[in-house]
Amino acid sequence: MKKENYNMKTKPVKRCREDVIFDTVIFIILTLILFVVAYPLYWVIISSFSDPTAVSAGKVLLRPMGFTLKGYAEVFKNSQVMRGFFNSIVITFVGVCVNLAVTLPTAYALSRDNFSGKKPITVFYMITMFFGGGMIPTYLVVKNMQLLNTIWALVLPGCLSVYNMIVARTFFKSNISEELYEAGEIDGCTQSRFFFQIALPLSKAIIAIMVLYYGVGHWNSYFSALLYISDQDKYPLQLVLRNILITNQTALSQTATTAAARAALQEQQQLIDVMKYSLIIISSVPVLIMYPLVQKHFVKGVMIGSVKG
Repeated sequence: MKKENYNMKTKPVKRCREDVIFDTVIFIILTLILFVVAYPLYWVIISSFSDPTAVSAGKVLLRPMGFTLKGYAEVFKNSQVMRGFFNSIVITFVGVCVNLAVTLPTAYALSRDNFSGKKPITVFYMITMFFGGGMIPTYLVVKNMQLLNTIWALVLPGCLSVYNMIVARTFFKSNISEELYEAGEIDGCTQSRFFFQIALPLSKAIIAIMVLYYGVGHWNSYFSALLYISDQDKYPLQLVLRNILITNQTALSQTATTAAARAALQEQQQLIDVMKYSLIIISSVPVLIMYPLVQKHFVKGVMIGSVKG
């Protein structure tokens, strides 16, 4: 018998005209969508490094014009910016630790089939997703607990996200097999020991997702600080940047009587416009750094945590 030749080169499948047209149209549409989404971000970056006069005149389109760091220099001249950076880092770190300490044990307990009270407790949690006490009652609770002007006013009221808890619960339920639970029980493993020594080491993906979700939320939050923090030394970065822009805009609202004053006012306005873009870049850098660090866990954690209800 002749040996069959398995090394024969397969001919590429010839694509019909309709397939080529369809792929071309989809490619053009997606390219336009990418441009619409990416160009404003790119423009903010190049504008932060461009001459304020060129930005105000609309000359900055595809590359920086008159490279300068004036915007960044003006931002960092304010000592509150670095203090706000430090405060935001502390708030984010402490907040994420508290969030994980509350969310993961809750999700683990509600994922266990032998936990008799999990259904009413889950319903209780889900009700809070649709109904809340409101801003004023929440403020009164924080005030009566003497948490005003403390980091705990920014951390404790939102220490548990029900959505994140449900995602983590589904992860534990679908990713930690019953065989592991049974093996642990046979070896005399307690629930707390099983959680810390078996469940958590196998849940790095969902922990990374929780860190990302909670971390970005704490870093970008400013409204809670606006309500509960009155001491400027404790302002987070977002609130500091907001106050800088408001202060500069108030200064620009003053009426200029002479030509020299009007020219100086116009120059200051141009500088503030560039400062806005610099502030956006400064406040976005930590989040942009965080995403690549958890990217390898992101898709896995979200997909596993969203397969079942």
